[in-house]
Amino acid sequence: MNVTIPASGTADRRAATLVMACLGVFVAYLPVTTVAVSLPAIQSALHTSTAQLSWVQDAFVLPMAAFILTAGVFGDVHGRRKVFMAGLLSAAAGAAVALGAQSVQVLWIGQALAGLGAAVLLPTTLALISHAVPDHRERGKFIGLWATALMAALAIGPLTAGVILDHASWRWIYLLSVPVPLIALGFAARLLPDSRAAHGRKLDWPGQLTATLAITALVYGVIEGGAGSFTDAKVMVALFTAVAGGVAFVFAERRSDSPMLDLTLFRSPAFTATTLVAMITFLALIGFFFLLSLYFGLVQQLDTLQAGWRLLMVTAAAIVVGQPGGRLMHRVAPRVLITGGLLVISGALFTLTGVDAGTSFGSIAWRLALLGLGIGTVLTPMTATAVASVPYQQAGMAAAGNNAFRQVGGALGPAVLGALLTTRALDTLPGHLGDAGVTGATRDGIVATADAGGLGAVARMDLGADTGRALGALGDSFLDGMRLCLVVAGSLTLLAALVCVLLLRPRRTAVATAAPVAGTNPAGAATAAAAGVAEATPNR
Repeated sequence: MNVTIPASGTADRRAATLVMACLGVFVAYLPVTTVAVSLPAIQSALHTSTAQLSWVQDAFVLPMAAFILTAGVFGDVHGRRKVFMAGLLSAAAGAAVALGAQSVQVLWIGQALAGLGAAVLLPTTLALISHAVPDHRERGKFIGLWATALMAALAIGPLTAGVILDHASWRWIYLLSVPVPLIALGFAARLLPDSRAAHGRKLDWPGQLTATLAITALVYGVIEGGAGSFTDAKVMVALFTAVAGGVAFVFAERRSDSPMLDLTLFRSPAFTATTLVAMITFLALIGFFFLLSLYFGLVQQLDTLQAGWRLLMVTAAAIVVGQPGGRLMHRVAPRVLITGGLLVISGALFTLTGVDAGTSFGSIAWRLALLGLGIGTVLTPMTATAVASVPYQQAGMAAAGNNAFRQVGGALGPAVLGALLTTRALDTLPGHLGDAGVTGATRDGIVATADAGGLGAVARMDLGADTGRALGALGDSFLDGMRLCLVVAGSLTLLAALVCVLLLRPRRTAVATAAPVAGTNPAGAATAAAAGVAEATPNR
């Protein structure tokens, strides 16, 4: 497949591409923590159950996971600048719908439109960088800046939400997400160079339909199974449909003349490793942020701005190490960086099992900062390695595939950990109520309310003299569920580290004398050969 590379390789065109790519990923990720930290306010205002609240986040993440591969193909076929601009429009439209939402169902629609915009922006921004910077060694610095912009969006979101919620309704948290993509759209139309795959790419509708079916059915089954029972007929049908859709997707891609995800990419151990690591890690992390926002609101009774300052510990630490991590890739093997970062993340999650209702800001801040250091260490080399591990012509597809599996994990995170939290908390709630002295009909009413409307419904009950004791018992039950989820999340990141060790095996290559790998970028090979040194590179 031939690839059209931007004709101008000048610094100003590359700078414009980098700026627009960073703006695009900023727009894509701005709603993530903005909404996450506002979940208690949304739950209180719209009287949602825990399952409905899970769908607020998953309505955003699901389109990201389901359409990210097709978005990459659209960029290859129709030009990445046009697709990038369409993603900005969808993100702004979704924020506008959510801004006017009067019910949780309308909020889901707005989140879905914003998620569709993010699905378009993520692979497009990485593909633009890949084509603007053909040398994969130099590309690491650009991807480091891209990752920094991503983390900046996650950092700014909670703080802006906190300030807004101190003075206005939760709906206004979407205000920033309307003008920013529209401003970016105006600059993109004038400054952004275009690129596309010149030949051989076309839309893969069978793959798109089967992928969407499999992902949506899987997340629906997990959420509804956690809220009710996994033996319910509708849950079992959903999970069976997910399996059937996944099998159909594999068959569709194997038979397609132009698959949106070429399954031969998984012959690269480096691509397979980084894809699995992305999915497992984001399942743990996005699920954790969902729980953390509820912990700050339901257990510690913090307002949104106070919660935002605590979440800033994670994103600020990730930003501090993110850009140096891009440069460090030239000196340290990606396997070492990714595995080390995952071990730090896992350790941070396990230390968080020690928090309780009275944990101070300082005591939780160092744990969250440690978590951020791990995330910042992992994100850049994980993304850069996935793109560099395949032939240059497939860089856009590799970026889209890695992001797709990452978002599948992100969609499953709130669903899986939310289900675990609810199940564990409801199991222990009667005992904690009894220990607190809440018994008889009052205890039974609280348990019934929690079963029907989720843990947040208990916080809204007026129980007179028993209110304080009931809320204390509710907090203890929530902590039981959260600790179980933290153990699961920490174990998942340990599993991701093991996958990285086993699959992302370095090999010594005498770069000065080695011939370029077939299908890879010759500019990158020439640059490496000119260095005249032996370096560790991922298996391809």
